[in-house]
Amino acid sequence: ESSPHLPAPKDVMIHSYNFHSLLRWSPVEVDGGLVLYTVNYKTGAFNKWDEMNCTRITHTECNLPWSLKERRWTLVLRVRAELGQVTSDWVETDPFVAERNTTIGPPKVNSVTVGSDSLLISVTPPFGSEAGYSLQYHVSYWENATSSIKKEKKMSNTLFKIRNLKELTLYCFRIQVELLAHPDYQLLGLQSVPECYRTTIS
Repeated sequence: ESSPHLPAPKDVMIHSYNFHSLLRWSPVEVDGGLVLYTVNYKTGAFNKWDEMNCTRITHTECNLPWSLKERRWTLVLRVRAELGQVTSDWVETDPFVAERNTTIGPPKVNSVTVGSDSLLISVTPPFGSEAGYSLQYHVSYWENATSSIKKEKKMSNTLFKIRNLKELTLYCFRIQVELLAHPDYQLLGLQSVPECYRTTIS
């Protein structure tokens, strides 16, 4: 029986980074007794609430199980507080689609090989690939002295070369990933921290 005396959880949000998604909410404070929480989900395909692996839990977050990792599904989650036999109202999230609503982190730069007129850069993508998706790397680079002039390249390989550089010059670059999910939809990730290298003498 839902009770007006037990407040519902607030700040209910799905947080998603590189397709690792979890539901978080603010704790419900009451005098006396331990408040527990239960989370349900439903997908866009079936308008029916199902239990997750978060029933009568004490903490205020719940990881989405692997069974819900399909990146194109629309999910809605809901959570309520429980105290003994008393429950709060349910609080629902906005619809969540991982391939649209996740935050993509920057790629990891493994190595940079410096030449007199080039930088050879090797990166690791921020998450594992999945069928039907391709990644593109946006590389912006600039001479440190003239940092207002930036050049951009787009690459699909994890090993790429920035060419036609001046020798004995400091160059900086940053990289972000673009997820090409299907022709009409792209998701741009966060930029990496700039890294700077001085070219050698030929």
